[in-house]
Amino acid sequence: MGSGEDRTLAGWTLPETKTDATARFDQFVTENRFTIAVVFPLVGAVTLLASAEGVLPDPLAFNPYFVLFGTFVMRLPLVAGVFPLVDRRAGLALIALTLYSYGIELVGVRTGWPYGEFTYGVDLGPMLLGEVPFGLPVFFFPLVLNAYLLVLLLLGSRAASTAVRLLATLSTVMLIDLVLDPGAVAIGFWTYAVPQFYGVPWQNYAGWLLSGSVAVLLFDLGFDREGLRQRLEACPFMLDDLVSFVLLWGGINLFYANWVPVGIAALLGAGLLWTDRFDFDLSETRVGRAVWR
Repeated sequence: MGSGEDRTLAGWTLPETKTDATARFDQFVTENRFTIAVVFPLVGAVTLLASAEGVLPDPLAFNPYFVLFGTFVMRLPLVAGVFPLVDRRAGLALIALTLYSYGIELVGVRTGWPYGEFTYGVDLGPMLLGEVPFGLPVFFFPLVLNAYLLVLLLLGSRAASTAVRLLATLSTVMLIDLVLDPGAVAIGFWTYAVPQFYGVPWQNYAGWLLSGSVAVLLFDLGFDREGLRQRLEACPFMLDDLVSFVLLWGGINLFYANWVPVGIAALLGAGLLWTDRFDFDLSETRVGRAVWR
Protein backbone atom coordinates (compact mmCIF):
# COMPACT_ATOMS: atom_id res chain seq x y z
CA MET A 1 0.00 0.00 0.00
CA GLY A 2 3.01 2.30 -0.33
CA SER A 3 2.37 3.66 -3.83
CA GLY A 4 -0.58 5.31 -5.54
CA GLU A 5 -1.00 2.21 -7.70
CA ASP A 6 -1.21 0.02 -4.61
CA ARG A 7 -4.10 2.12 -3.33
CA THR A 8 -6.10 1.67 -6.54
CA LEU A 9 -8.55 -1.21 -6.81
CA ALA A 10 -10.64 -1.85 -9.94
CA GLY A 11 -10.23 1.77 -10.97
CA TRP A 12 -11.12 3.15 -7.52
CA THR A 13 -8.62 4.92 -5.31
CA LEU A 14 -8.79 3.45 -1.83
CA PRO A 15 -9.12 5.96 1.03
CA GLU A 16 -5.91 6.56 2.93
CA THR A 17 -7.49 7.52 6.26
CA LYS A 18 -10.65 6.79 8.23
CA THR A 19 -11.68 10.42 7.74
CA ASP A 20 -11.38 10.02 3.97
CA ALA A 21 -13.34 6.76 4.08
CA THR A 22 -16.06 8.42 6.17
CA ALA A 23 -16.37 11.32 3.73
CA ARG A 24 -16.70 8.97 0.75
CA PHE A 25 -19.20 6.75 2.54
CA ASP A 26 -21.28 9.80 3.49
CA GLN A 27 -21.21 11.09 -0.07
CA PHE A 28 -22.33 7.75 -1.50
CA VAL A 29 -25.28 7.48 0.90
CA THR A 30 -26.27 11.12 0.38
CA GLU A 31 -26.24 10.77 -3.40
CA ASN A 32 -28.34 7.58 -3.25
CA ARG A 33 -30.44 8.51 -0.24
CA PHE A 34 -33.89 8.38 -1.84
CA THR A 35 -33.15 5.07 -3.57
CA ILE A 36 -31.86 3.48 -0.37
CA ALA A 37 -34.43 4.83 2.10
CA VAL A 38 -37.59 4.88 -0.04
CA VAL A 39 -37.27 2.86 -3.25
CA PHE A 40 -35.67 -0.21 -1.67
CA PRO A 41 -38.23 -0.66 1.15
CA LEU A 42 -41.17 -0.08 -1.21
CA VAL A 43 -39.81 -2.59 -3.72
CA GLY A 44 -39.05 -4.91 -0.82
CA ALA A 45 -42.60 -4.68 0.51
CA VAL A 46 -44.07 -5.41 -2.93
CA THR A 47 -41.79 -8.40 -3.59
CA LEU A 48 -42.29 -9.88 -0.13
CA LEU A 49 -46.07 -9.54 -0.44
CA ALA A 50 -45.96 -11.00 -3.93
CA SER A 51 -43.91 -13.91 -2.58
CA ALA A 52 -46.28 -14.50 0.33
CA GLU A 53 -49.34 -14.37 -1.92
CA GLY A 54 -47.86 -16.79 -4.44
CA VAL A 55 -47.62 -14.22 -7.23
CA LEU A 56 -43.84 -14.21 -7.54
CA PRO A 57 -42.50 -17.49 -8.97
CA ASP A 58 -39.43 -19.44 -7.89
CA PRO A 59 -36.54 -18.72 -7.65
CA LEU A 60 -37.53 -15.08 -7.09
CA ALA A 61 -40.09 -15.77 -4.35
CA PHE A 62 -38.46 -15.18 -0.94
CA ASN A 63 -35.04 -15.45 -2.55
CA PRO A 64 -32.76 -15.33 0.51
CA TYR A 65 -29.98 -13.49 -1.26
CA PHE A 66 -32.40 -10.82 -2.49
CA VAL A 67 -33.67 -10.47 1.08
CA LEU A 68 -30.15 -10.20 2.52
CA PHE A 69 -29.01 -7.79 -0.19
CA GLY A 70 -32.04 -5.54 0.21
CA THR A 71 -31.69 -5.54 3.99
CA PHE A 72 -27.99 -4.73 3.76
CA VAL A 73 -28.60 -1.83 1.38
CA MET A 74 -31.24 -0.34 3.68
CA ARG A 75 -28.74 -0.59 6.56
CA LEU A 76 -26.12 1.50 4.72
CA PRO A 77 -27.19 4.90 6.16
CA LEU A 78 -26.94 3.56 9.70
CA VAL A 79 -23.61 1.84 9.00
CA ALA A 80 -22.23 5.01 7.43
CA GLY A 81 -23.46 7.02 10.40
CA VAL A 82 -21.77 4.93 13.08
CA PHE A 83 -18.68 3.99 11.03
CA PRO A 84 -16.42 6.79 12.31
CA LEU A 85 -17.46 6.05 15.90
CA VAL A 86 -16.49 2.38 15.94
CA ASP A 87 -13.39 2.24 18.10
CA ARG A 88 -11.99 -0.63 20.14
CA ARG A 89 -14.63 -0.34 22.87
CA ALA A 90 -17.50 -0.21 20.40
CA GLY A 91 -15.98 -3.09 18.43
CA LEU A 92 -15.82 -5.26 21.56
CA ALA A 93 -19.44 -4.39 22.36
CA LEU A 94 -20.50 -5.41 18.83
CA ILE A 95 -18.59 -8.70 19.10
CA ALA A 96 -20.19 -9.43 22.47
CA LEU A 97 -23.64 -8.62 21.10
CA THR A 98 -23.04 -10.80 18.05
CA LEU A 99 -22.16 -13.78 20.22
CA TYR A 100 -25.11 -13.09 22.50
CA SER A 101 -27.60 -12.75 19.64
CA TYR A 102 -26.51 -16.02 18.04
CA GLY A 103 -26.56 -17.76 21.41
CA ILE A 104 -30.01 -16.57 22.54
CA GLU A 105 -31.49 -17.31 19.10
CA LEU A 106 -30.04 -20.82 19.14
CA VAL A 107 -31.50 -21.42 22.60
CA GLY A 108 -34.83 -20.04 21.37
CA VAL A 109 -34.93 -22.33 18.34
CA ARG A 110 -34.04 -25.42 20.37
CA THR A 111 -36.05 -24.81 23.55
CA GLY A 112 -38.75 -22.23 22.81
CA TRP A 113 -37.29 -19.94 25.50
CA PRO A 114 -37.41 -16.95 25.75
CA TYR A 115 -39.48 -16.10 22.63
CA GLY A 116 -41.90 -19.02 22.56
CA GLU A 117 -41.77 -22.03 20.27
CA PHE A 118 -41.31 -20.99 16.65
CA THR A 119 -40.02 -22.27 13.34
CA TYR A 120 -38.59 -20.43 10.35
CA GLY A 121 -40.91 -20.64 7.37
CA VAL A 122 -38.63 -18.90 4.88
CA ASP A 123 -34.98 -19.40 4.00
CA LEU A 124 -33.19 -16.31 5.32
CA GLY A 125 -29.81 -17.23 3.91
CA PRO A 126 -26.94 -19.36 5.25
CA MET A 127 -27.72 -20.91 8.62
CA LEU A 128 -25.26 -21.08 11.51
CA LEU A 129 -25.18 -24.69 12.78
CA GLY A 130 -28.09 -25.25 10.39
CA GLU A 131 -30.47 -23.53 12.84
CA VAL A 132 -29.85 -19.77 13.12
CA PRO A 133 -29.60 -17.30 10.21
CA PHE A 134 -25.98 -16.25 9.78
CA GLY A 135 -27.20 -12.75 8.89
CA LEU A 136 -28.98 -12.37 12.25
CA PRO A 137 -26.86 -9.37 13.37
CA VAL A 138 -27.80 -7.53 10.17
CA PHE A 139 -31.47 -8.04 11.04
CA PHE A 140 -31.24 -7.45 14.81
CA PHE A 141 -28.57 -4.82 15.62
CA PRO A 142 -30.11 -1.95 13.62
CA LEU A 143 -33.50 -2.35 15.33
CA VAL A 144 -31.90 -1.57 18.68
CA LEU A 145 -29.47 1.07 17.48
CA ASN A 146 -32.20 2.91 15.55
CA ALA A 147 -34.29 3.00 18.73
CA TYR A 148 -31.31 4.32 20.69
CA LEU A 149 -30.62 7.10 18.18
CA LEU A 150 -34.27 8.12 17.96
CA VAL A 151 -34.44 8.41 21.74
CA LEU A 152 -31.31 10.61 21.79
CA LEU A 153 -32.97 12.95 19.30
CA LEU A 154 -36.41 13.01 20.91
CA LEU A 155 -35.27 13.37 24.52
CA GLY A 156 -32.44 15.82 23.99
CA SER A 157 -30.86 16.76 27.31
CA ARG A 158 -33.18 14.40 29.20
CA ALA A 159 -31.28 11.49 27.62
CA ALA A 160 -28.38 12.34 29.93
CA SER A 161 -30.19 10.33 32.63
CA THR A 162 -29.08 6.71 32.25
CA ALA A 163 -32.35 5.31 33.59
CA VAL A 164 -34.50 7.52 31.35
CA ARG A 165 -32.32 6.83 28.30
CA LEU A 166 -32.25 3.06 28.70
CA LEU A 167 -35.93 2.67 29.58
CA ALA A 168 -37.01 4.91 26.70
CA THR A 169 -34.79 3.00 24.28
CA LEU A 170 -36.07 -0.37 25.46
CA SER A 171 -39.67 0.86 25.13
CA THR A 172 -38.93 1.98 21.56
CA VAL A 173 -37.35 -1.40 20.78
CA MET A 174 -40.55 -3.06 21.97
CA LEU A 175 -42.62 -0.78 19.73
CA ILE A 176 -40.43 -1.74 16.78
CA ASP A 177 -40.94 -5.44 17.46
CA LEU A 178 -44.71 -4.92 17.80
CA VAL A 179 -44.53 -3.85 14.16
CA LEU A 180 -41.92 -6.33 12.93
CA ASP A 181 -43.14 -9.65 14.33
CA PRO A 182 -46.80 -9.43 13.22
CA GLY A 183 -45.66 -8.43 9.73
CA ALA A 184 -43.07 -11.21 9.58
CA VAL A 185 -45.63 -13.79 10.71
CA ALA A 186 -48.15 -12.50 8.15
CA ILE A 187 -45.77 -13.13 5.25
CA GLY A 188 -44.51 -16.42 6.69
CA PHE A 189 -40.98 -15.54 7.76
CA TRP A 190 -41.60 -17.55 10.93
CA THR A 191 -44.49 -19.21 12.72
CA TYR A 192 -45.22 -19.50 16.43
CA ALA A 193 -46.79 -22.51 18.12
CA VAL A 194 -49.03 -20.26 20.24
CA PRO A 195 -50.41 -17.41 18.11
CA GLN A 196 -51.94 -14.59 20.16
CA PHE A 197 -51.22 -10.99 19.10
CA TYR A 198 -51.49 -11.08 15.29
CA GLY A 199 -49.99 -14.56 15.34
CA VAL A 200 -47.31 -13.71 17.92
CA PRO A 201 -47.33 -15.05 21.51
CA TRP A 202 -47.01 -12.57 24.34
CA GLN A 203 -44.05 -14.61 25.52
CA ASN A 204 -42.14 -13.35 22.51
CA TYR A 205 -42.32 -9.79 23.82
CA ALA A 206 -41.13 -10.93 27.23
CA GLY A 207 -38.18 -12.47 25.42
CA TRP A 208 -37.55 -9.21 23.62
CA LEU A 209 -37.48 -7.42 26.97
CA LEU A 210 -34.56 -9.69 27.88
CA SER A 211 -32.62 -9.60 24.61
CA GLY A 212 -33.45 -5.93 24.05
CA SER A 213 -32.20 -4.99 27.53
CA VAL A 214 -28.87 -6.71 26.92
CA ALA A 215 -28.50 -5.11 23.47
CA VAL A 216 -29.41 -1.62 24.69
CA LEU A 217 -26.97 -1.88 27.59
CA LEU A 218 -24.13 -3.07 25.34
CA PHE A 219 -24.72 -0.28 22.84
CA ASP A 220 -24.84 2.26 25.66
CA LEU A 221 -21.60 0.97 27.16
CA GLY A 222 -19.82 0.52 23.84
CA PHE A 223 -20.53 3.77 22.00
CA ASP A 224 -19.65 7.31 22.97
CA ARG A 225 -23.05 8.93 23.51
CA GLU A 226 -21.82 12.45 22.88
CA GLY A 227 -20.14 11.28 19.70
CA LEU A 228 -23.39 9.70 18.55
CA ARG A 229 -25.28 12.91 19.30
CA GLN A 230 -22.79 15.03 17.33
CA ARG A 231 -22.85 12.58 14.45
CA LEU A 232 -26.66 12.66 14.42
CA GLU A 233 -26.62 16.43 14.13
CA ALA A 234 -24.08 16.38 11.30
CA CYS A 235 -25.50 13.37 9.46
CA PRO A 236 -29.13 13.89 8.31
CA PHE A 237 -29.43 10.37 6.84
CA MET A 238 -28.35 8.49 9.98
CA LEU A 239 -31.90 7.33 10.80
CA ASP A 240 -32.91 6.55 7.22
CA ASP A 241 -32.85 2.84 8.09
CA LEU A 242 -35.74 3.49 10.48
CA VAL A 243 -37.53 5.37 7.69
CA SER A 244 -37.11 2.23 5.56
CA PHE A 245 -38.42 0.09 8.42
CA VAL A 246 -41.59 2.18 8.76
CA LEU A 247 -42.25 2.02 5.01
CA LEU A 248 -41.49 -1.68 4.62
CA TRP A 249 -43.13 -3.23 7.67
CA GLY A 250 -45.81 -0.57 8.02
CA GLY A 251 -46.79 -1.31 4.42
CA ILE A 252 -46.86 -5.08 4.94
CA ASN A 253 -49.00 -4.76 8.07
CA LEU A 254 -51.31 -2.37 6.22
CA PHE A 255 -51.80 -4.92 3.44
CA TYR A 256 -52.92 -7.53 5.98
CA ALA A 257 -55.02 -5.04 7.98
CA ASN A 258 -52.91 -5.48 11.12
CA TRP A 259 -54.21 -2.19 12.45
CA VAL A 260 -52.41 -2.02 15.79
CA PRO A 261 -48.97 -2.60 14.19
CA VAL A 262 -49.92 -0.07 11.49
CA GLY A 263 -50.75 2.48 14.18
CA ILE A 264 -47.44 1.83 15.96
CA ALA A 265 -45.55 2.20 12.66
CA ALA A 266 -47.33 5.53 12.17
CA LEU A 267 -46.25 6.55 15.69
CA LEU A 268 -42.62 5.76 14.85
CA GLY A 269 -43.05 7.72 11.63
CA ALA A 270 -44.39 10.66 13.63
CA GLY A 271 -41.27 10.53 15.80
CA LEU A 272 -39.12 10.66 12.68
CA LEU A 273 -41.13 13.58 11.35
CA TRP A 274 -40.71 15.38 14.67
CA THR A 275 -36.94 15.09 14.28
CA ASP A 276 -37.11 16.10 10.57
CA ARG A 277 -35.78 12.70 9.53
CA PHE A 278 -38.31 12.38 6.71
CA ASP A 279 -36.98 15.65 5.26
CA PHE A 280 -35.22 14.52 2.06
CA ASP A 281 -33.37 17.10 -0.01
CA LEU A 282 -33.76 15.31 -3.32
CA SER A 283 -31.57 17.84 -5.10
CA GLU A 284 -28.56 16.24 -3.39
CA THR A 285 -29.36 12.76 -4.69
CA ARG A 286 -28.63 11.19 -8.06
CA VAL A 287 -32.39 10.99 -8.69
CA GLY A 288 -32.83 14.67 -7.95
CA ARG A 289 -29.92 15.75 -10.14
CA ALA A 290 -31.24 13.60 -13.00
CA VAL A 291 -34.70 15.21 -12.75
CA TRP A 292 -33.71 18.84 -12.15
CA ARG A 293 -30.51 19.19 -14.13
